[in-house]
Amino acid sequence: MSVPEINVGIMTEKKINFELYGDFDINRTGKTLSGKFKAEVQGDKIIVQDKGQKLEFEKEVLFTPTNPATESFTLRDVVIGVDFHWQRKEKQNFSGILKFLANENKLTAINTISIDEYLKSVISSEMSAKCNIELLKAHSVISRSWLLAQIEKSKTIKQERVDYSSTILKEDEITKWYDREDHALFDVCADDHCQRYQGVTKIFTDIAVTAVEETKGIVLTDSLGKVCDARFYKACGGITEAFENVWEPKHFDYLVPVVDYKYEPDNYKTDFTVEANAVKWIKSSPQAYCNTTDKKILAQVLLDYDQETSDFYRWRIEYTQAELAELIRKKRGLDFGDIADIIPIQRGASARLIKMKIVGSKRTMIVGKELEIRKTLSKSHLYSSAIVIEKEDLKNGIPQKFVIYGAGWGHGVGLCQIGAAVMSENNFHFDEILNHYYHNSHLKKIY
Repeated sequence: MSVPEINVGIMTEKKINFELYGDFDINRTGKTLSGKFKAEVQGDKIIVQDKGQKLEFEKEVLFTPTNPATESFTLRDVVIGVDFHWQRKEKQNFSGILKFLANENKLTAINTISIDEYLKSVISSEMSAKCNIELLKAHSVISRSWLLAQIEKSKTIKQERVDYSSTILKEDEITKWYDREDHALFDVCADDHCQRYQGVTKIFTDIAVTAVEETKGIVLTDSLGKVCDARFYKACGGITEAFENVWEPKHFDYLVPVVDYKYEPDNYKTDFTVEANAVKWIKSSPQAYCNTTDKKILAQVLLDYDQETSDFYRWRIEYTQAELAELIRKKRGLDFGDIADIIPIQRGASARLIKMKIVGSKRTMIVGKELEIRKTLSKSHLYSSAIVIEKEDLKNGIPQKFVIYGAGWGHGVGLCQIGAAVMSENNFHFDEILNHYYHNSHLKKIY
């Protein structure tokens, strides 16, 4: 098997400003372009222009570097951290091919690049390229595995013409999950919804390149030899979550709950179907690999904007009645009236809520899965759905204040990045880290 090439969706906008550094072949015609340009959709055509020329293309245009080793392109105003509290725009530089696709009166910029060049950026974009080499090697393997598994899943859905849906609607109940199959024009997006990819700008140390090259072609496979859908996130909060509790109702033997430490937590009952156990777990601070305040370790995993979040292991937010009622009305598009209660209906193995019931004076609704819950209870989304909600200051049975206690950062399935960083600093090798988070998996070199 040769090194795969992949298509990464970088941005979709009405207009895109970009720069070509070097000579880029236009649609493989032998004609080249270089310099600063603006691209936009006009009618059914893509218009690319600078001060001196205007070029028109039908539905798509491809810019291929004549010398891939030295030439690159820049996209301006790329939004990163979409819908996160630190969302912002960046100028980003990329190697490989630039493709523009006309998409419903907007323009989508796609970067076609080899998977290993992509991974060198991913492991530097997801965390600091100054990480421990064992952490970077572990992340190279899971990022490669996840992407190849997603591409294979998309092929299967298309070939079998599967009627795939990630939303289940019932009367007064919605169950929804968010996954990579939302993308039809490319293999993977460049933001946290998929894997954070910010181009060659982020590849600033040799160690990131070394980590990818030393794990070249290595993936995780399951007991049948199939490439693992290896998920990851920032911090599990003490126990990882099962895949089926977060996404589609499908079980994977390698994405099962794992206690994020050397042994079971002392003085805790982790059967979170008992709500008292969940309350104690979330409102305290059990020992775990990801339970750290070590700034040196955190700086490896958390980039500058991620470090704006310091209370990731255990956290707390408050809402007034008016704030929460308005937030839920906006997020759900329905008027619940006063919020009388928010009731846990189902919890996963990590104490993350899988379903919750919103009880209002005008209507009641059950909401799931975990990201839909996080989106419903925050302007962007909560750090995780491992939450306990306490009601205060009741007036005529209606709370005037809600306090949300939370644990962890992210969906909790697979590798815990902060936990893995701690393990690497404690001299665990990359294969030991992977064995800890992905039970019943095996390492295999496929190219």
